[in-house]
Amino acid sequence: MVIAIAMTMFVSCSKNRSEVNELTRSTNEPIGIAEHINLKYTDSGKLKANLISPKMLDYSNREFSFSEFTEGVHLYLYDKDKNKSTVIADYAIVYDKTGLIDMQGNVVLATSTNDTLFAKQLFYDQNKQWLSTNLPVTFRTKGDIINGNGFDSDVNFKEAEVLEINGIITLDE
Repeated sequence: MVIAIAMTMFVSCSKNRSEVNELTRSTNEPIGIAEHINLKYTDSGKLKANLISPKMLDYSNREFSFSEFTEGVHLYLYDKDKNKSTVIADYAIVYDKTGLIDMQGNVVLATSTNDTLFAKQLFYDQNKQWLSTNLPVTFRTKGDIINGNGFDSDVNFKEAEVLEINGIITLDE
């Protein structure tokens, strides 16, 4: 009788352990995988951003939900005059609650005025429509190539600033 009770408890514990393992695994894996993504961010009916990617992993099953783009992204940003700037990155994460997009790996930003930023990482705050990084950057404008450690800008690039400048090369026109 004692052996039968012990075996029953052991089997029921094993079953509970496998259920716990299944629950743990499901929260660590994406809840969905999507291909050929075309996400649009609008404000007051106006297109502000458009994110395109070949693949998205959806982690909305997490308490701090996010979407991961492991195969790269193209992000198009539109200012109030509908001018388009383009950001390309090897990898990105979009955090749902904060509206923050973290782009990493060979980040290239080309503005509507043909200024170009090269960085390892760039953050885009969708709510504030602000771009920033604290990592090394190269920013090419019409007349200069500016190297620095950090970058801040609004999406209109009226307030674009390379931080901690460590070199400027003036281009001949």
